[in-house]
Amino acid sequence: MNIEDLQHLAGIRNKFTGYTPYTAENMSITGTEKAKIQRKKKIAPGTEEWFKLWFSQPFLTGEKPYKDD
Repeated sequence: MNIEDLQHLAGIRNKFTGYTPYTAENMSITGTEKAKIQRKKKIAPGTEEWFKLWFSQPFLTGEKPYKDD
């Protein structure tokens, strides 16, 4: 394995390749959607359901952040 491969795997490649490892999302739209879900389902801040809604990462774990009714 050469140094370029190691830098790529570590995420510290110095030259821009056009690839970004981050999910492209507009945070204000995502936050608004989560706030609507919170109001609709009457989820109180600080509860286990609230933390799951706001801090789950379904694109990594595949879990659903809230229960469907």
